[in-house]
Amino acid sequence: MTFQEHKDKNARSKKLLLWFAMISMIMVFAGLTSAYVVSKSRADWKSFEMPSAFIFSTAVILLSSLTFHLAKKAIEKDKRNTTTWLLLSTLALGVLFVILQFEGFKELIKIGLYPTGPTSTVTTSFLYVVVVVHLTHLAGGLISILVVIYNHFKQKYKSGQTLGLELGAMFWHFLDFLWLYLFLFLYFFK
Repeated sequence: MTFQEHKDKNARSKKLLLWFAMISMIMVFAGLTSAYVVSKSRADWKSFEMPSAFIFSTAVILLSSLTFHLAKKAIEKDKRNTTTWLLLSTLALGVLFVILQFEGFKELIKIGLYPTGPTSTVTTSFLYVVVVVHLTHLAGGLISILVVIYNHFKQKYKSGQTLGLELGAMFWHFLDFLWLYLFLFLYFFK
C-alpha cells in the first residue's frame, strides 16, 4: 500500500466515523421530535410564539455555514489570510448563535414559559430539552472549530491537505442544518 492509498483510506475511515456519529445524533433528535408530536395531544399543551432571538440565531448559524464553506474553498486555493478571517468569523458567529439561544430562553421566561418548576408546562420543558441538547452538540462543534483554527495556525492545512478542516466543516454544516430542522419543526408544529 502506498502512502497516498493509506492517506485516502484513513480519510475515508474518519469521514465514515463522523457519518455514524451524525446519524446517531439524527436518531436522538428524531426521538425528541417524535415525543414532541405525541405530547402535543395532551390537554395541558400550550402553544407559544417562537422567540425572535431564535429567528435571528437561525440566520446567524446559516451565515456561519457559509463562512466555513468559504474558508474550505479559500484554503484549497492556499489563501491563508482569507481562510484565517473566515474561520474566525465562523467561530464568532457560532458564539453569537449560542448567545442568541440564551436570549431566546430569556424571552420565553419573560412571558412566563419556564422549563421546570410549578409553573412549567410539558410544552416548554420539551422546547428547552430540544434546544439544550442541540446546544450541547453545538459545544462540540465550537470545540471542533477551535481545533481547526489551531491546526490552521500551525499550518497543517493547504491545498490537497484539508482533511481536518473538511471534517470540521461537515460537522458544523450538520449542526447548522439540524438547527434549521428543529427551528422549522418548532415554528410550524406548535
